[in-house]
Amino acid sequence: MKKILVPSTLQPDTIAAIHSAIFQANDHDCEIILLFVSEAPDVYSASQYLREMNIRFTANQEAILDQCRSIVNQTPNCKIKIHNQSGLSSFIFKGIIDLYAVNLIVFPNSYKQETNKINKYLVQLATNQKCPILHLGLDQKDLQFSKALYVKNNPGKIGLERIQKFLNKYFPLEIVSQTTNINENQDDILRYINEAISKYDVDMLVQTRTVQKIKFMKTKKEELHEKVQLPVLSLYEELV
Repeated sequence: MKKILVPSTLQPDTIAAIHSAIFQANDHDCEIILLFVSEAPDVYSASQYLREMNIRFTANQEAILDQCRSIVNQTPNCKIKIHNQSGLSSFIFKGIIDLYAVNLIVFPNSYKQETNKINKYLVQLATNQKCPILHLGLDQKDLQFSKALYVKNNPGKIGLERIQKFLNKYFPLEIVSQTTNINENQDDILRYINEAISKYDVDMLVQTRTVQKIKFMKTKKEELHEKVQLPVLSLYEELV
């Protein structure tokens, strides 16, 4: 069974993330865990903590949640769980990953744009987990990705054949082209990616990642995939 974690603030594109998670399950049995996080109440009383820790949703958010439940319930091989988390740490987040045996995290595009510290923290904590991460793009029309461009972050370390072998086992994706991400040649890389998108109908980027130091920056650095507005599948190098 595939276990897919979808962190959400119940923006409209959460529905796209649910559809994408179902597609990535690839007709296997799957469990989708919708994760909501909130800051832990700063109180001394245990009873008051329990009263204030509940995450409250607006009417619009409740409607989106109901729609997510409906979509999953109409998919015979999938089921949905809701996890409300008050307070967050690396230990707690790893515990959630281990508890549900998560093997894929899907981030709606809106989640990466969140300004709340706890949501930004969760995104960074996710990068240090070993499971693949699917960062969705702005386009929510076609979520059945099939053709990928492999962007090598470490030249010569992990080859295309090794990546494709991993994808064949876990994801319905074919790598149709590749390039190398070198900071000095960002304009050339963007030009190549745009040409590949046009020539091969590329609808996703595939990249690898390593453990990163968690830090908060005042201005968010725009990632390569955000410049071309494509979703990206991020694979933990040690597992590929």
